Amino acid sequence: MTVKLEPHEDGVWVLRLSRPHCLNALDDDTVHELHAVLSGLVRERACRVLLLTGEGRGFCAGFDLSLADSAPGIENGETQAWMARQELFASVLLRLRELRQPVIAAVNGPANGAGLGLALGADLRIASTAASFNAAFIKVGMSGCDIGVSYLLPRCVGVSRANEIMLTGRMVNAEEAERIGLVSQVAPPDALLEVARGLGREIAVHDDFAVWMTKRGMWTNLEASSLQAALELENRTQILTRTTGKLAAAAQAMKSRKRPG
Repeated sequence: MTVKLEPHEDGVWVLRLSRPHCLNALDDDTVHELHAVLSGLVRERACRVLLLTGEGRGFCAGFDLSLADSAPGIENGETQAWMARQELFASVLLRLRELRQPVIAAVNGPANGAGLGLALGADLRIASTAASFNAAFIKVGMSGCDIGVSYLLPRCVGVSRANEIMLTGRMVNAEEAERIGLVSQVAPPDALLEVARGLGREIAVHDDFAVWMTKRGMWTNLEASSLQAALELENRTQILTRTTGKLAAAAQAMKSRKRPG
């Protein structure tokens, strides 16, 4: 197994990439396992928040370059085989978005190339002081536009910074990542998972349907064509989440506190 799912009774589960000998670089088997695990989590109500991290020193060093001379199914055509692999890898981001659960990337070390894409595909990012980020493929003659980076990175750090990071392929350390908004906070390596778990618990105390609708609404409105379209979705989502009864219960509790005696 190159992917480990670790349930926890507080509802904050850990999904750990487990190829530490190569800084958790992605091979075809690992990506298939990721798809399978994430597909199962769509229906897992006991998991309220998912922490995504790597085993050992790395978060994810991107595509395993030892596989760069071939692709599964290449006997049926090189371009077709590589396109199928590219689409398989890239669609992991759609799996992350489909989850009801918010995903927190606990970036414990290098997040390079596809690893940067995985981190960006999470809903929140926390970095260890040992973390680093780069859009690596431009350094080996490939486009830096890979695994959602060209869509997600500008939305995190702005167009100018994203262009600079992607066109140079340079490393962004944890301190800079926090300063430019790529991650929300930085923690010492030995405290990273506990800090991420604490954030997960802050989310998990809320109604799971409300959390799901917030995640879904945020991602959808990142693609909204106008403020009017975003408001339309928000208005309908609020009326939908009202059916949980939590708002009515909160109103009743407030009335009870205001009654004399």
